[in-house]
Amino acid sequence: MTCLNPQSHEPHEYLADADAVTLSPCPGRPVTRPTVEEWALGVAKAVSTRGECTRRRVGAVILDAQNRICGAGYNGAAPGVESCLDGVCPRGQHYEIVPFQHGGSDGCACGNAWPCPEAAPVGSSYDTGPGACISVHAELNALLDVSDRSRLEGGTLYVTTVPCDGCLKILKVTRIIMVVYENEEGGTSVESL
Repeated sequence: MTCLNPQSHEPHEYLADADAVTLSPCPGRPVTRPTVEEWALGVAKAVSTRGECTRRRVGAVILDAQNRICGAGYNGAAPGVESCLDGVCPRGQHYEIVPFQHGGSDGCACGNAWPCPEAAPVGSSYDTGPGACISVHAELNALLDVSDRSRLEGGTLYVTTVPCDGCLKILKVTRIIMVVYENEEGGTSVESL
């Protein structure tokens, strides 16, 4: 058993077997846990790792009024359909490679110079026309994951980025009352529906 308190102190009793980490109160170190918001956004981040977009991975989790998970989703193609990771999404094939170190451009992901003539026009719709994205957004996939719609009453959706206008429009006709997301400044923003 391992105590997480780095300061020396008297031994104390542990709650489980010798391979576990103690969760019991330790002298000199208060027991803490994340807020519901921190925890839910952490779950949404974990869910985002399953995202199927080469450009951006987004995760969403819905908590009911009792702060229990009732749905989770990430951005991706329909089950059983080839996805962006398989190279079938036009936006996933053509986007600017910007090196982290020096800025500038290393060209298009397809190997052409940037701007690539095959890339979707800047500002074009993700949902219609040339370059339409094949993924379903994380927020909608989280809604589709909810098996008991009554659990949406008074619920909150937590998502790893600001929801698009289309997702907000859909969320406003559900019983979800709030959306919490990570903003561009690294903090969180809350939007009442």
